[in-house]
Amino acid sequence: MSNLATLLGCAGLAVLLLLAYALTRPDEFRIERRARIAAPADQVWPLISELRAFNRWNPYERKDPLLKSRYGGSTSGVGSRYAWESDKVGSGSLEITGQQPGRAVQLKLDFVKPFEAHNQAEFALQPMADGATEVRWTMSGPANFMSKLIGLFMDMDKMVGRDFEDGLTNLRLLAEGGRP
Repeated sequence: MSNLATLLGCAGLAVLLLLAYALTRPDEFRIERRARIAAPADQVWPLISELRAFNRWNPYERKDPLLKSRYGGSTSGVGSRYAWESDKVGSGSLEITGQQPGRAVQLKLDFVKPFEAHNQAEFALQPMADGATEVRWTMSGPANFMSKLIGLFMDMDKMVGRDFEDGLTNLRLLAEGGRP
């Protein structure tokens, strides 16, 4: 019986140490990816500043052909909204909260399912000397205890970053005149 008690005590201590380590993780997260697009910024801008155009290359929209979406008010400009429901990618909403025409779009990203999260996203354009444009896609937000704990076992930067990379590839193809 004492071997079982020792084993259970060690397992309990390991769980406590794991939980304590999770508490030391950062309180915020940030995911960022960049892509070089062989098109001028004024050609890329409409594809990030208008929500219906964004959904032509949005990697999450492509993951579920049965995704239900709806737009609120205008689909471009501050206050524009887009909401989705999907069995594959969950449900949530996106709202344009700021724009610097031709340069950047800021968005509020709220997830409802499979988990609640409230994040910020941004698309920023940097014109390059050769006429191309560097596009930066970032997402940031608070990291609650559960996301810190999950982050010990799953690399969210790699998982979400891969989707960002797919999306930026789709954007590049569309902006350069191909099909995403």
